[in-house]
Amino acid sequence: MQLITIRMGRGILFVLLYAFLMPFCAFYMQAGNVLEPPQATVSGTVTDTSGNPLAGVNLVVESKHIGTMSDLDGSFTINASPSDVLIFSMVGFKTLTLPIAGREEVFVTMEEDVTVLGEVVLNAGYYTVSEKERSGSIEKISAVDIEKQPISNPLASLQGRMAGVEVVQSSGVPGAGFNIRIRGRNSIRGEGNQPLYIVDGVPFGASSLGESQASGIIPGNGISPLNNINPMDIEHIEVLKDADATAIYGSRGANGVVLITTKKGVEGTTKVQFNILSGLGAVTNMLDVLNTAEYLEMRREAFANDDIDPIPSHAYDVNGAWDPDRQTDWQKVLFGKTSYLTNIQGSISGGSELTQFLVSGNYHKQTSPFYGDFANDKISVLGNINHRSDNGKLNFQLSSNFTVNKNDLPSDGILVLTALTLPPNAPELFTEDGQLNWEDSTWSNPLASFEGVYRFDTSTLISNAKIGYSPFKGLDLTTSLGYTEEHLSEINTMPSTIYDPAYGIGPESSYAIHNSGNRTSWIIEPQLTWSGKMGGFDFQTLAGLTFQESKSNRFSQFALGFTNNNFIENASAASNFFPITDEKVQYRYHAIYGRVNLNLKGKYILNLTGRRDGSSRFGDDRRFANFGAVGASWIFSEEDFFDGSWLSFGKLRASYGTSGNDQIGDYQYLDTYTFGSHQYQNTVGLMPTRLYNADFSWESNKKLEFGLELGILEDKILVSGSYYRNRSSNQLVGIPLAGTTGFSNIKGNLNAAVQNSGWEIEINSQNIHSPKFRWSTALNLTIPKNRLLSFPELEGSTYANSLVVGMPLNIDKVNRGTGVDSESGWFTFEDFNNDGVISAADDQQVVKSLDPKYYGGLSNSFESGKFKLEVLFQFTKQLGSNYWSTGTSTVGMRSNQPTAVLDRWQEVGGEGSFQRFTTGASQEGRQAFQRYIASDASISDASFIRLKTLSLSYPLTEKSKNGFDCEIFLRGQNLWTLTDYFGLDPETQNSITLPTLRFVSLGTQLTF
Repeated sequence: MQLITIRMGRGILFVLLYAFLMPFCAFYMQAGNVLEPPQATVSGTVTDTSGNPLAGVNLVVESKHIGTMSDLDGSFTINASPSDVLIFSMVGFKTLTLPIAGREEVFVTMEEDVTVLGEVVLNAGYYTVSEKERSGSIEKISAVDIEKQPISNPLASLQGRMAGVEVVQSSGVPGAGFNIRIRGRNSIRGEGNQPLYIVDGVPFGASSLGESQASGIIPGNGISPLNNINPMDIEHIEVLKDADATAIYGSRGANGVVLITTKKGVEGTTKVQFNILSGLGAVTNMLDVLNTAEYLEMRREAFANDDIDPIPSHAYDVNGAWDPDRQTDWQKVLFGKTSYLTNIQGSISGGSELTQFLVSGNYHKQTSPFYGDFANDKISVLGNINHRSDNGKLNFQLSSNFTVNKNDLPSDGILVLTALTLPPNAPELFTEDGQLNWEDSTWSNPLASFEGVYRFDTSTLISNAKIGYSPFKGLDLTTSLGYTEEHLSEINTMPSTIYDPAYGIGPESSYAIHNSGNRTSWIIEPQLTWSGKMGGFDFQTLAGLTFQESKSNRFSQFALGFTNNNFIENASAASNFFPITDEKVQYRYHAIYGRVNLNLKGKYILNLTGRRDGSSRFGDDRRFANFGAVGASWIFSEEDFFDGSWLSFGKLRASYGTSGNDQIGDYQYLDTYTFGSHQYQNTVGLMPTRLYNADFSWESNKKLEFGLELGILEDKILVSGSYYRNRSSNQLVGIPLAGTTGFSNIKGNLNAAVQNSGWEIEINSQNIHSPKFRWSTALNLTIPKNRLLSFPELEGSTYANSLVVGMPLNIDKVNRGTGVDSESGWFTFEDFNNDGVISAADDQQVVKSLDPKYYGGLSNSFESGKFKLEVLFQFTKQLGSNYWSTGTSTVGMRSNQPTAVLDRWQEVGGEGSFQRFTTGASQEGRQAFQRYIASDASISDASFIRLKTLSLSYPLTEKSKNGFDCEIFLRGQNLWTLTDYFGLDPETQNSITLPTLRFVSLGTQLTF
């Protein structure tokens, strides 16, 4: 409402100026015939991107002194020749240059200029706030940026674009998830650091219902539920970071909040739009491994070092059984295919002043780079309608999003590692008649696992209804209703045909893992908002209630033994069943919340928020807790003493508050039992698995922030800097118990404390802003620091080997390598306790932090004529687990290795960065290698600079001339990476899963 008022006021002002100045302008243009006589009359209409008419837009004929302004309805008339160029400009909007090209009527759409702070509206969840007046820390990305990236998961659009928001892709497998950390890791428990996701006001469960034992090649528990949200349907994403922004969400906002808002219909003529994209992808990097000659040299040298002569008959790779001249790059064979991407989006939208609608549909398909025919198919539908009454007092919104996702992938979880380690002279995959080649039982064919199937099928429904009534100006009564439903069916089969037929293994050994689950949730949030003026203050007050409930059911089982492999997908056809998981979970959450915002003269702003939460995850006496925050900002550029000669905007802001965390899982405070594995008198007994803890309660998170925001040279340069400090205590962990209790620990709150602090810097600049060429730059940089402040009795806990007080939570304790012994040729390590024995408990004392030292992104946007180009670089400075952390076979055994092993020890007194080769016959050699992969050698520099996104677009036709708009675009993702990382990918840091994929896509957008 405030935005509309500002625009109307600005439009009226320009119209008054127009009426006052135009007679003088007309007189000047006619006097003395200074200007050339006009040759034609051009008329038209100027609107914003929502179709609303813009009044007071300045129109100038380039290279001439002819000008005018648009009227109240956005219309204009100006005299110009057919070859002239019109320049449209207005405060708050991007300047637009339009060649007349002989037309007599033109229709112009102007885009908002995001550098005008007062015009940028941010979604803070339960309310909205302008960029200029916000006191909290909120980041935003809009559809303009999201649509430039050929992605399937919305979180991918955040990478490199937001300070304080670290987003890491877990795998390049289609449908795999992303790990997101908003200002670091607060909870000692890895599963307790997920942010809250809100889609159109409805909480969305981002945890997968998948079964980890069935997920195969996907890290974690399978496909990320966020893949069921179509990025093309998103209007904008906001991330709430500090206490002022997140406290209104109470405990749910302890780790930050991600607000996803989908597109809505807008007033205007009915618009039909089609977006078609097709792309090609491949893995970003492959490891340099030994070729056949180098591999055979390694193997022969290993046998010689172990004094084994002749070479054994079972060493098929080196004794002549396999072709010594055969050369295969198994990485290219097993995961080096081209991945094809197809995305088709269609929508229809429009409406009247009172009712607007939008309906869109999307089809997304991405094949995998694995050998074979695997793909991820998604179909999604979005529909919404907005309506308000004639008097504007009653309004209604309804939105619904439904997605079906089918993912077909290899069932082999180590296929990538197999490709890295398979000997380069291994046999052909198939025989001449097209059957799997077992080469006389001399190897395990890597495609044998493809005889099985892995399917992960889901459907997701997200619905939201919002009803509002305003009895009089300033008072709004609103009720938001939300419902989500998710269904999952997952299967991983291993038929007996995965085994060598020579072994005679039949379908009685075939097995499958079946998993099915569903999750439903609903939320009701009535809300009262009152705003107005009191004295010199503008105030906004908000009060509301939250009633939320979710239920989930999941059943997974291991089915073994079938009469025929054709029945393997039918669990009832198995002869034996072993349950893996059978759970029914109910979660309830209630809250009352409120907000008071005071604004004095547009320069002193105070924001108070509070919430009382209740969660079913705690005992009766600990279920409720209070959380709140205060935020304040001072816009000192509004002061009378401020001299804005070069500094056009200035704001100081600060916030402090508390939030909780109940991400501990359900029923953790209760006594629990499980079925035993043995029977007594045909009865299966129960065993206790967890002790009751009535004092089980919330984790606590206290957040502090200071920020400074500056606008330079009329806001052409915007600089923002923030310092934050979050302290999390009352950690929910397993507290150690004496062995005599029968339990190793009890779930409870430990007085351990974790601190996240850091600096965030953002710079946005308009470097060149002329009618013919524009260049803008955006830079964000985050310097985080995570530290475990305290942990009582850490040495006696289960975290003793993974945590160190004073160090980050994300560490690795490893051996310290001291090189290769010149006499023995084996790796050596530092003996910290000088007992002559290298042990994990006593000598893994080197602590390596795996947190990034800094990360960020740099983007540049260019516009020249009709061409638009955007380039985004993502960068991270960090250490990471490299290839050796995978735990590969000892170098010299029947397993291919990186070319780095060629720099090895070869003789007594010799040198080399790598130990001598061994076939595994040397116990000392195997032991030295196992210590090596658990040493600081397995952690190395994983810093990288990545060309994350490149987007080039050009409009071929215009609606005003051809009846439709047609824009073509070229887009790239993960195009280039600069890194010294030793492994497949410095982002995923995993040699078992697929690295990130590089995509180049071409598409077009048609608007009618």
